[in-house]
Amino acid sequence: MNKKTSIGNDIKIAKENLEKGNLVAIPTETVYGLAANAFDIHAVAKIFEAKNRPTFDPLIVHTDTIDKIKNWTIDFPIWAEELGKHFWAGALTLLLPRKSIIPDLVTSGLPHVAVRIPNHKLTLELLQHLDFPLAAPSANPFGYISPTTANHVFEQLEGKVSYILDGGSCKIGVESTIVGEENGKLTVFRKGGIAIEELEKVVGKLIVKEHSNSNPNQKKVASSGMLLSHYAPKIKMRLGNIEEILNEYQSNQELESNEIGILSFYEKYNQVPVQNQFVLSKKQDYSEAAQNLFSYMRELDKLNIKIILAELLPEKELGRAINDRLRRAAY
Repeated sequence: MNKKTSIGNDIKIAKENLEKGNLVAIPTETVYGLAANAFDIHAVAKIFEAKNRPTFDPLIVHTDTIDKIKNWTIDFPIWAEELGKHFWAGALTLLLPRKSIIPDLVTSGLPHVAVRIPNHKLTLELLQHLDFPLAAPSANPFGYISPTTANHVFEQLEGKVSYILDGGSCKIGVESTIVGEENGKLTVFRKGGIAIEELEKVVGKLIVKEHSNSNPNQKKVASSGMLLSHYAPKIKMRLGNIEEILNEYQSNQELESNEIGILSFYEKYNQVPVQNQFVLSKKQDYSEAAQNLFSYMRELDKLNIKIILAELLPEKELGRAINDRLRRAAY
């Protein structure tokens, strides 16, 4: 898979490539996705190859209407109707029982398919012109930081994707929230771009399932994005109280100040050069923090440093999803 990769905003070119079985990176409000015809197992196989993604990790299927989703799912329960009505198009993925038209490769052989209607004008227009849905995980090498711009995709997957549909920077910046049923109870399988508090206003109390084991011998996970080690920079990340960790390093003389990078919620620290520090949101805004998270992790990963220090946000609203990504980046 060694093709020339081009970037543009031409839906016709994107459509032609997808119809030929090629890979196309698509913008969404969450992150950029690496898309292929979900009905074509040969095209879907290219996603796993390009990302070096294990086939036990299922994919999310994207389309533009609930009616289309109902064509390839066995059941569309009342809770799905309610959540779809309130949050689609948007950063919500639902796990629903699938019909056989959805290939096993897409779902890792599981009986449910993850479905979503993304809230991005360019991608919705593309989906309207396709006769098939798109299987699309994040457009990055498996386990690495998710892309939130077309250039992020190009930097990582040049030559592995035919076309990158450039829709600008992603507005939300973390992946979708995944909801399904387990043992008869509505369950959040992945924290994401829609806060759990907002979902509970519509369907009541939800069970929150923490991520799965990252054992490479594990055969299946319940949904996309459930592995413990994920969204990780190449440079080691340490989570905790930044001030305390800096004092520890200073006392032990373990690291020079210019060897440390910082990813903080809203503060800067005098002990570390300002160019090595990235603040997610000076005004402590969770949406702004989520939008900046992956982009700032990438910038830190480019620095000549030995460690990234990061702190958790308050465990509420989008802070939950941000903390989930930070924990897995540091795992």
